[in-house]
Amino acid sequence: MNSGAYDSDNIFAKILRGEIPAQKVYEDNSTLVIMDVMPQAEGHVLVIPKAASRNILDADPATLGPLIAVVQKIAIAAQEAFDADGVTIMQFNEAPAGQSVFHLHFHVIPRREGVPLRPHSGKMEDGSVLAANAAKIRQALAG
Repeated sequence: MNSGAYDSDNIFAKILRGEIPAQKVYEDNSTLVIMDVMPQAEGHVLVIPKAASRNILDADPATLGPLIAVVQKIAIAAQEAFDADGVTIMQFNEAPAGQSVFHLHFHVIPRREGVPLRPHSGKMEDGSVLAANAAKIRQALAG
């Protein structure tokens, strides 16, 4: 059961409309990929559909195919860009499950053996670090 309606004033909707800046990594007709401003590991990105969806529970199934294809593409590039041992992909649905921004999104986080995730603390990463990390992923995407 979905707990609420889509709020077009959520931060990701504002980023998609260009009202709030974000460090963009990749964009196509249906998807935007940005650096997470409170990364839990180096290279943590968010894959966001352009279609308005509160979460996976209310998303149009036609949105999900292209979205998950981009999640895979970004996961491969992020793993390469950060010489990671693996990649954690997370997606939360409703507040009790950990969702805090109510626009469908996937977290893609490069991981190294033995290195725990940092807490999602509210401490924002320096913009120059995010820009450099975004460039690394874009370079891996370019081949």
